Parts: sequence; structure tokens; C-alpha cells
Amino acid sequence: MLRSPGSDEGMARPKRDLTEGAIGPTLLMFAVPTLVANVLQSLNASINTIWIGRFLGEAALAAASNATNIIFLSFSAFFGFGMAATVLVGQHMGRRDLDGARKAVGAATALFLGISILVVILGVALTDRLLHLMGTPAAAAPMASAYLKAMLATLPFSAVVVLLMMTLRGTGDAMTPLWFMIVGIIFDAGLNPFLIAGIGPFPALGIVGSAVATLISNLVSATGLLIVVYWRDLPIRLRGPEWRYLLPEPALLRLILAKGTLMGLQMLVMTLSGLVMVGLVNHAGVYATAAYGVAFQLWNYVQMPSMAMGAAVSAMAAQNIGAGRWDRVRSITNAGLLYNLLLTGVAIALVSWFDRELIGLFIGSGSPSIYIAERIQLIAGWSLLFAGITMVLFGAVRANGVVVGPLVIMVVNLLVLRIGFAALAQPWLGFDALWWAFPFSSILNAGVVAVYYYRGRWRKTVLANAAERAERV
Repeated sequence: MLRSPGSDEGMARPKRDLTEGAIGPTLLMFAVPTLVANVLQSLNASINTIWIGRFLGEAALAAASNATNIIFLSFSAFFGFGMAATVLVGQHMGRRDLDGARKAVGAATALFLGISILVVILGVALTDRLLHLMGTPAAAAPMASAYLKAMLATLPFSAVVVLLMMTLRGTGDAMTPLWFMIVGIIFDAGLNPFLIAGIGPFPALGIVGSAVATLISNLVSATGLLIVVYWRDLPIRLRGPEWRYLLPEPALLRLILAKGTLMGLQMLVMTLSGLVMVGLVNHAGVYATAAYGVAFQLWNYVQMPSMAMGAAVSAMAAQNIGAGRWDRVRSITNAGLLYNLLLTGVAIALVSWFDRELIGLFIGSGSPSIYIAERIQLIAGWSLLFAGITMVLFGAVRANGVVVGPLVIMVVNLLVLRIGFAALAQPWLGFDALWWAFPFSSILNAGVVAVYYYRGRWRKTVLANAAERAERV
């Protein structure tokens, strides 16, 4: 239901109105800042990995690889609530309902902070047990434990940064998150070598120094984002009576919890699959684990265009769904698929052509891990093109808050097909089965998701309508 033209909500417009104009150029202009932000985020992680590998060696690389997967698992505990809030913000902005968007922001903020603090407490208590369950190599276990505990302490601040960036994109603003991604990277990547190696007046903290740099970076980014949000009076800010939205109405809270939990489970399934894969790779030894960690870093870059396009399709489709412009939603998705094929294809070609040089940034020239990383890239790297198709289609479905179908598809693909192939095909393929599991599952998954998108019933209920009905109950 649209608000009256004379109200504050009625006059509210997204930072970039994604319900008007040519679809292709609008989608690309929104996706490019997100793509740059994603590339910079991965670049930051890669630079930090380079510092760890160069200063501390292969055991530290294996430690960081194991700990990072658990950090992603921790993020999945609350990330889904931010996704649900972002969809609500986008749909409310599409119908010019500013108050509804701020209610979603308030509810998500309370959930993010509460759950992130709980995750810190539980995560620190269970760190060593989790690393043991993953089969972390003994040479890497002490460093992995120290690094993971330090990284967990950064989660509440990371939660604030992630929520602000996600909800800003939901309003159509992709540039503000980009600027503060740049600020965060300058602090994080810049401080890493000083805190790891103890350069100048800084203490030599080893692998924990990388986590301390991340903590400082998140503090700076969160503070700067909040200052800009209020200074520019951006749509997600809360003032005066709106602070009560931090104690959300039970019906709205239940809706975000229900949708967010299932969206978070999607992230959980992805992370659990990654953890199990790392556990399987760990059995091949430290060199294979280090090689897989490097290959994963390169894949992060290859997936950046599809991740950005999926996020842009989701934000743009959410505003159009909120505005009732279903005629534009399919065109938005088709444009996203085309851009994904072009951009991800180029990324795969570049990484494949320069694989030896790129791998050499992380690993010394005499390491056996170089050959293993090259083989991983050769066997599995090209399958990311199909993973990108899945990201774009899921982005469109997620724009309407639909979660059950995608969750079931992800469970079957990542936990049954991928892990099953990696484990069961080893008698025939050896450890190459671990790498062949990626194209096997990615191709099948893209086909299933395409059928679900074009034939499924995900268009039936609009999430913002459900939120309004919940508020009236």
C-alpha cells in the first residue's frame, strides 16, 4: 500500500531509484560499486594472507585457512537477518515507505548485535573443539586457535559494518559502502605487517596481529559510517521516537527471525560445505591445505562479478517488487545473467592465464603447493561460471524473501552432491576427486535453480505486504 503523497514516507525516494530508467545501464551502474567493493574486500583478505604466508610460513597459511572457514560459519549465524532486513528495506523504499524501512533497520540492528555477542561467547569457548573436528593439521592448530579467538572478538564491530552496508544498498546507495570499504582496507592491510612482524613501535603479535588490524579497521569503518549516515540524514538513520524500533514489534521480529533464520541457514550450508571440504583437504597434508587456501583466494576474485551482480539484481528487483513492477523483474534477472557470463568469463580467463604468477604471490617458488594449486585451478576454476548463474537467479528469488526452496536446493547441492562426490570418488580419482566435485555440483545446481526460477511459485507473496500484515495483527 503506497503512502499518501504529503507524508514523509510518501516523499521518500531511494538514493538511486531502481524502479525507473533503462534496466541494463541502471543495473550495471548499481553493480559496479558493489563489484569494486567486493574486489577490494577480497584484495584485503589476499594481502593479509600474503603477509601471513611471507612472514609466518605455510603452517600459518593453513591455520588462517581453517580459522577463516569458522569465521564465515559465525557470520552465517546472523547474516541472514541482515539479508531479510535488506529485502524489506528495498521493498519499502520501492513503495516510498520510509518508516517501514526504518522499522526493518531497527529490528535487524537489535538482532545483529545480540546474536554477534552470543556467537563471540560460544565461539571462543568451542574454538579448539571445532578446529579438532575439522582435522586441522597439528603444525597449524596452535596458530589457528589464537587467530580464530582474536577474529571472533571483532564480530560485533563487523556486524555493525555489514548491516550498515547491506541496508544502504537496499536503499539504492552503493557508493557509500564502497568508500568505507576503501577506508577499512587502508587500515586493515596497512596495519597487518606492522602488527604481525612488530615493525617500528608496534608489538610483534604474529598471526594475532592480523586479527587486531581487522578489529581496528572495523572500529574505524563503523564509526565513519554512522557519522556519515547521520550527517547526510540517510534513509536508514533512526532519530527521536524512531529509536523505539530497536525494540521491534513482536510480529515484525517474528517475520525477520523466520525469514532471516532460513536465509542464514543458506549461508550456514555454504560454510558447512566449505568446512567439510577443508576437512577432506586436510587429510592430504599441509601442502594441499595451503594450496587449496590459495586457490580459494583466487576464486574469490573470479566470483566477484557474479556476487556483485547477484546483489545488484536482488536490490533492484526488491525495489521493483515493492513498487509492483513485476514486468521489470524478469528483465532485470536476464540482464544480470548476461553481465555475469561476460564478466565472470573474463575473470576466469585472466586467472587461468596468469595462474603461476598469481599463485606465486602467496607461496614461495620452491614449494610443492604451487603444483597442487595449479591443478586445483585447472580442474575446478572454470566451474565458477555456473556458480555465478546460481548467484544471479538466487538474487532475484531472494528479493522477494523466498527462502525455503533455495535452502533445500543448496543442501542437496553442497552437502549431498559436492561432499558426496568428493568423498566417494576418491578411490577412482584420488585427491583430484576433491577438485572435480566443484564442476560436478555447480553444473547440476545451476540447472536445478534455473528450473526453480522460471517454473517455481516464488512470486506469490510479497515480503513487505507480509510485514504490514504482521504490524496490523
